[in-house]
Amino acid sequence: MKYIITAIVIVSLGLIGYGFSLEASQEALADKFIGLGTLGLFLLAMPLFLYKESKHRKMKDYMLNEENVRRMRGEAIEKPENQEGQGK
Repeated sequence: MKYIITAIVIVSLGLIGYGFSLEASQEALADKFIGLGTLGLFLLAMPLFLYKESKHRKMKDYMLNEENVRRMRGEAIEKPENQEGQGK
């Protein structure tokens, strides 16, 4: 998977570079190459990379809930019974 993503990124950057190197007389063709390269990066490479990197992770660890906020602050996770429904 790593090599497929790398190949897509290299091809996409090559298309973008080739599109910028075309002469002004071929502006429509240059725009197509730049657009295809951009689509390759953002619609193929980025989703594949994000899937590969987050495959074995628990999404619950990344959600912002009261338990995780307390853990970030370094506070104890326990709740006193007399302060459950009160705000600050």
